[in-house]
Amino acid sequence: TQYEGSIIEDTGLIKMDFLGLKTLSIIKEAVSNIKQTCGVDVDIDSIDINDPKTYELYSQGNTVGTFQFESAGMQKYLRELQPSTFEDLIAMNALYRPGPMDYIPDFIARKHGRSPITYDIPIMEKYLKDTYGVTVYQEQVMLLSRLLANFTRGQSDTLRKAMGKKLIDKMNELKGLFLKGGQANGHDPKVLEKIWADWEKFASYAFNKSHATCYSWVAFQTAWLKANYPSEYMAAVLTRNRSDINKLTGFMDECKRMKIPVLGPDINESFVEFGVNSHGDIRFGLAAIKGVGENVVKAIIAERKENGPFESIYDFVERVPSSAVNRRIFENLVYAGAFDSFEGVKREDFFYENPRGEVFTETLVRYGQAFQNDKHNSAMSLFGDDAEMSTAGRPPVVPQKEWASAVKLERERELVGMYLSAHPLDPYFMELTYGTCTVKGYNEFDPVEGVELTFGGMVVDFTSRPARNGGQFGILKIEDYTGSAEFMLFEQTYINFHNYGVPGTPILITGRYEKRFASSPLRFNIMNIRLLNDVKGKLVHSITIDLPSDKITKHIKELIEEEIKREPDANGELTFRIFDPSINRSLHLRSNRRIPISRKLIDTLTEEDINFTIND
Repeated sequence: TQYEGSIIEDTGLIKMDFLGLKTLSIIKEAVSNIKQTCGVDVDIDSIDINDPKTYELYSQGNTVGTFQFESAGMQKYLRELQPSTFEDLIAMNALYRPGPMDYIPDFIARKHGRSPITYDIPIMEKYLKDTYGVTVYQEQVMLLSRLLANFTRGQSDTLRKAMGKKLIDKMNELKGLFLKGGQANGHDPKVLEKIWADWEKFASYAFNKSHATCYSWVAFQTAWLKANYPSEYMAAVLTRNRSDINKLTGFMDECKRMKIPVLGPDINESFVEFGVNSHGDIRFGLAAIKGVGENVVKAIIAERKENGPFESIYDFVERVPSSAVNRRIFENLVYAGAFDSFEGVKREDFFYENPRGEVFTETLVRYGQAFQNDKHNSAMSLFGDDAEMSTAGRPPVVPQKEWASAVKLERERELVGMYLSAHPLDPYFMELTYGTCTVKGYNEFDPVEGVELTFGGMVVDFTSRPARNGGQFGILKIEDYTGSAEFMLFEQTYINFHNYGVPGTPILITGRYEKRFASSPLRFNIMNIRLLNDVKGKLVHSITIDLPSDKITKHIKELIEEEIKREPDANGELTFRIFDPSINRSLHLRSNRRIPISRKLIDTLTEEDINFTIND
């Protein structure tokens, strides 16, 4: 392993590189999920390579979470290409790299008949037909050199190496052989020169088809799983990305787009890692909860599997081995919402303190231990087990006042790494999603001098430090649904806005890209910070609903009327843009009724597959 491949080759040995691929673990996990949820044994190496659902997924560009084909640029080209064969996927895998990317539009145009498929010499169709006349692979050059100029297999392989490693002297030597052999076969020298020139240009990006094929097959397997078992596959993707909160959030957004709910952990439905329940919803794994080890989870699942779902909180502490669940683990399960499905008890009730100063969680754990000891002793006695006697001492639930939403959500975040049951910024969803830029948009924006950006989020951290020239400067960190960002507050900006640096505060930031001095780099200078609560309902003013004339139905009318009735004092403007394809004309209709432009309305329109535009 300490030698370069080229040196090892000269000795007659082969050097091999073995790559570890997380995708293989995702596939294995998905197959396991399918077996667990559906009872189906999937042989992933024998799936149908012509599966229509998979090609439909590729053609729609819905490849987030799949292997090799998930970038935004690749999704765009897939939608244009509309791949229909496995060969299309291999070619796209090989072409989507700097250099050959320039050939993708022509490749797509040829597939769909918008550009003619031409060959310099007709017999070249034999090896270029599958790629619509475009040379994509090293193997095609090797095969063509043998077809056109009678190269031996050894010479064609030498040509591949010379092209791949840009060995100019070797290429020049082979060029003479190519021209000589081609003319001997009756081919025009000028055409042969043209073909060789194309190959020399091609050499800088030539790709190995066998390599692209193997990667495309693994990619196809992931797409097949996503197309045919979407919940089970996305659960596997979430499991293998659990440690990266940014990736996890992105994949959860993809689940939302796919209309697959991702629910918090549940004592009766969760497995060790992300899993799928009987409704096709994805559940967080119990092992995702901080402080709850894998052995504890396995003990819980084993008991559930053997004796059925837990019927109540009492049933849980009576059945799960008391050696597995102590008070700290029990409380972490409570905070993460694992017992939310039990009726008659809510999270707050578990932390009631009795007159003796004992918290209810401690009482329950102690009761469970006593119950299991009694059961063990009864089983050993002459009279056997009396279930009614054993459960008579169940401690009662004392209802408590509900916690503030922020407290509950912060506990979830501490234990699982993210908000589960809701998000503290949900009240400002419209302002953050449609009325401003997002934090992700800010992070990806290419700075332009004088451009202003406005975006909001929640303060998650603020640090004040002494400045070199005296005074203080601050580091403000905020996050929204899409990511997080840090901002420096210097001098007057620090004086004006440092009071907003209270963690948990929803704020709106407006700033401009400026240079401090003529030679300074551009930086984002904060001009204003406001509380999001002060601008709620003021950033989004109108909505335009796009409807083809044949989609105007009584059902749509009733949906809109229901929204108007729900909030009669709403102030959002409503406009319809009706398009009639038969005359190729649009009609704009503005309503004299006001409508609430809310998340509920957006979700309703999205579920009905109705296009709309939000205007700020």
